[in-house]
Amino acid sequence: MEALLLIPIVLFFVVGLFLLNIVTSIWAYRDAVKKGNSKEFALIVLIGTLFFPILGLIIYLFIRNN
Repeated sequence: MEALLLIPIVLFFVVGLFLLNIVTSIWAYRDAVKKGNSKEFALIVLIGTLFFPILGLIIYLFIRNN
């Protein structure tokens, strides 16, 4: 019975993390374009944050002001 209650909670958490990853990746892409970077750079930022969510976002936050 307890396992049946745990499955929706875990599923909700995983879907939430996935949506958070998508939202932060889109934000990083739009921010890179808004800062005047090329579309190619923004695309690399998008791919980096999609496949390496935490590390990609941290790296982008460090290099975004250059």
